[in-house]
Amino acid sequence: MASDYVPPVQKGFGQLVDSLFLLVLVYCSLLAPLLLKAPDKQPDPAQAIKTQVSWQTLGQNPTMQAQWQKLGFDAEQAKPIITTRFDYTIDPVSLIVTALVIVGYFVFVLRVSEKQYRQVIAEKFPE
Repeated sequence: MASDYVPPVQKGFGQLVDSLFLLVLVYCSLLAPLLLKAPDKQPDPAQAIKTQVSWQTLGQNPTMQAQWQKLGFDAEQAKPIITTRFDYTIDPVSLIVTALVIVGYFVFVLRVSEKQYRQVIAEKFPE
């Protein structure tokens, strides 16, 4: 009678290393676009002097103004936040690098799984 198969057990240290590795990969994939982003252009100081900043020029009504002031902002401090629009452009290099990392990890997992699967079959059904 064949003995029952007992799969190899991953030790706690191996699980810790795997978890930390995945955590570092996630952190790097989230941080990479910020590190690779081109620096923003600084506004022309002469242009900034010409325009007077007020809550009305920023399009803020009295209720909005009160909320900004509760947060500790005056019109000058709130201007960059209000006037900065979200940038939905996709950087092709970052997209390709992220895709390569994901595909590379997927291929790595498949290769390791195939190797382990073959080991299990070889142990379960010896020739």
